[in-house]
Amino acid sequence: SAELVISAELGAAGEPLPSLATRFADDDGTEAPDFQKHIVPLLGRLGCNGRACHGSFQGQGGFQLSLFGYDFKADHAALLGEQSGRVDLDDVDESLVLVKPVDAELHEGGKRMDVDSWQYRVLRRWIEEGGKWQSGRPQELSRLEVNPQELRFDRSGQSAQLTAVAHWSDGTVEDVTDLCRFSTNDEAIAGIDEQGRLESGDPGDTHVVVFYDNAVVPVPVLQPVRVDVPVPSLDVASNHPVDQLIQVKLDKLNIVPAEKCDDADFVRRIHLDLTGSLPTAPRVKAFFEDERDDKRERLIDELLTTPEYAAWWATRFSDWTGNNEAQLNNVFPVRNAASKLWYAWLEKRIAENVPYDEIVAGIVTANSRMPEETYLEYCEAMSKACQPGGEELFAERDGLPQFWSRQNFRQPEERAIGFAYTFLGIRIQCAQCHKHPFDQWSKDDFDQFAKLFTPVQANNNAVSPDSRKDREELLEQLTGGKELRGGDLRRAITKELESGITVPFPELFVRTAAPGRVAGRRPGMPAARRAAPAAQGRILGVQDPVALDSDPRQRLMEWLRDPNNPYFAKAIVNRVWANYFGIGIVNPTDDLNLANPPSNAPLFDYLASGFIESGYDLHWLHRTITSSDAYQRSWRTNPTNRLDKTNFSHHIPRRLPAEVIHDAILFATAGDSKLETLQSSMKNRAIALPSPAYRGNNQSSFALSVFGQSIRETQCDCDRSDEPNLLQSIYLLNDTDVHSWLTAKDGWVIEIGRQHGLVENGSRTAAADQAGQRQAAGFLRTLEKRVAQFTSLPEAQQERQRARMKRELNQARRRLATMSIELPAELDLFAESPEIARTAEVAKEETQRLERATLVTIVSDAYLRTLSREPSQSEMATSIAHIDDSETPGQGIEGLLWALINTKEFILTH
Repeated sequence: SAELVISAELGAAGEPLPSLATRFADDDGTEAPDFQKHIVPLLGRLGCNGRACHGSFQGQGGFQLSLFGYDFKADHAALLGEQSGRVDLDDVDESLVLVKPVDAELHEGGKRMDVDSWQYRVLRRWIEEGGKWQSGRPQELSRLEVNPQELRFDRSGQSAQLTAVAHWSDGTVEDVTDLCRFSTNDEAIAGIDEQGRLESGDPGDTHVVVFYDNAVVPVPVLQPVRVDVPVPSLDVASNHPVDQLIQVKLDKLNIVPAEKCDDADFVRRIHLDLTGSLPTAPRVKAFFEDERDDKRERLIDELLTTPEYAAWWATRFSDWTGNNEAQLNNVFPVRNAASKLWYAWLEKRIAENVPYDEIVAGIVTANSRMPEETYLEYCEAMSKACQPGGEELFAERDGLPQFWSRQNFRQPEERAIGFAYTFLGIRIQCAQCHKHPFDQWSKDDFDQFAKLFTPVQANNNAVSPDSRKDREELLEQLTGGKELRGGDLRRAITKELESGITVPFPELFVRTAAPGRVAGRRPGMPAARRAAPAAQGRILGVQDPVALDSDPRQRLMEWLRDPNNPYFAKAIVNRVWANYFGIGIVNPTDDLNLANPPSNAPLFDYLASGFIESGYDLHWLHRTITSSDAYQRSWRTNPTNRLDKTNFSHHIPRRLPAEVIHDAILFATAGDSKLETLQSSMKNRAIALPSPAYRGNNQSSFALSVFGQSIRETQCDCDRSDEPNLLQSIYLLNDTDVHSWLTAKDGWVIEIGRQHGLVENGSRTAAADQAGQRQAAGFLRTLEKRVAQFTSLPEAQQERQRARMKRELNQARRRLATMSIELPAELDLFAESPEIARTAEVAKEETQRLERATLVTIVSDAYLRTLSREPSQSEMATSIAHIDDSETPGQGIEGLLWALINTKEFILTH
């Protein structure tokens, strides 16, 4: 049988009431069932208020219930409606709610219960007692206690029973197992039936979920992995808190984690994940040669200070906040400016490691004008910021009002959904129409939350009342008094802006809802009415209302910063974690609902609380995650962890993000000077594009769309795709962009060929060892020519030629010695003509050796710049053979680099 971890805790009122199935097992009872506690959940168990039945938007058979039955008032009205016939208080047994579910032919939903069942008795008793909605004071469910609280199975085919006990606000404690709905998050690991009976399946872990009233309770289910071969555990246990918390879970599952990855995998992985950039070959070599024990921690700290880190994470934050030029075009008066300003504002704060809560505060509570700034001063500042290169001026401003200005973010409902995605990591859009199927949110919760966003005014014509006169004057000056609209007005504004003239800008302002005025007495009317209260909204999960007579965003920000906020810190922690592991601790990353619990709750809690205690320090979060063994584990698996996808026991290779792939190809194909420019300036980097499909970067738009760049339309993390497809392979194989980069004049293929004399127009910019090899080979080829001429010369001239060769040989040795190049001693064979011939043979052999060393250097560099490792012996031999067999060395080198770019090892993390 299963090993059950069972809570012995009972309700405050003592032993719980038996289940309805027991209390209504016969007709002897006199208890009146409660509509909220019993009738609505029972209808849910019978399937009456499900999507396929009366809970659908259209209802069924002219009868509609709220989906999953959480609008008690509406459901009660529907059941007792005069025309519905569902409840007949005068003739109980003719009530359709009793008649139809017991007759499969009469009921389209089929037979749902028997006449002599406890379900039938509960429904009939409720109708007999008057079909009341509330039999007393309204009660709230305090908590739902589910036992066992965790289940551990030994093997497949075992079973266990869940029980659910409801604790109500009046102290009532009741077994409601028969009224709950049950589901499983992985049918293959744990199946569960409608009675709450589980059966174990494959090894692994998942959750089963129990639903009752507004409670959603997940229950962990685990089955250890069993293998027939011994798997040695790690030699040294990590003392890193992340690793220790993960190890607790792995021990339960009998999973042995992978060893730490080697330096080659780490240096590539950390560069790509932390900075979105491929490491250069010199950087890889330097890391290999570094013998310090803490070199990985040092590299992490170094990368956190690079412009590439700031650029990549500004892009990730742009994804989550919805930076999309297409949604700002008709809002901002200047095309292609709003998204650049947005990006620059984020990049500056990421580079300076501004605390995350301060970044968010600058977005959530943003105002267009700085403190004490007039409208005209604001327009002047924005006009300068929209000039080429003026983004830094905007980045200095306090807030990011564009967040509130997008065309798809104007309605309160759109803002409620987007705000929840961005800052809470939750999906609440289902509650816009009905009770959320997997969470606690009701339609009323959604509506009250959406009201908080109604005061915020931000569109293309929005200005505060005190700014209208100034705006009209600016417009009149700009248009010469003409009535311009739409595109004509935009073109006029753009023209004036290009001339350095200040133009009008829209501004965000908050239109507060003041309390209603006291109505005066009128003839024949009673005393004055009371003042109408100000409009109100409500924060999710917070009972106290928020009056809309002042900016509600301040209250929202206070709530986000509250250490007890269950979402704010966890949302960003989960997204950052997913960036490094390819999967969140909660997955999907923006769906932190109650029915989708974390795969490792203690780990999630540790990271979230530590992040808050650090002062929302993003560097702390990156460093804590990437310095762990969990992040640094190898992709090579063992029999216990090869199927693990959610417990971080090994690295799971994943395709690189679109922008990272684009830039990785640029890095792999670029020559040294171009590579330096790409590293020092983010101007032409895909990881630094302000907006998807940005107009100024059409060349890269196709590649980015092919590889699934975020379209930033809904602020859902699903706007970015990491799914592979055939078009991606075709792009890498055949696209003109890739081939133009491979053959570019400032590309690596041409540059390396010139450095080694393998193509025309050789360059003198090679490194010392390459220059030495080239000079040695050149001297030896000259020596071969002199030897070939030797025997055809008259004897007197032979002596002069012999002396000349000795002198040149000594000079070459001295010069090459400074480059650590040593020529063979056998070249000193000048006594007789046969020995002269041997000199030619030695020179030829040495020339071939040096040329082969050149190819070894080139192949090694190709592997380092693409895969961040040295080639194996077989890879080296195959690569050199390919270059030898090619029509020209240059074509062979190009083919080698093309082949490496098209490997899985290049396109995946490892």
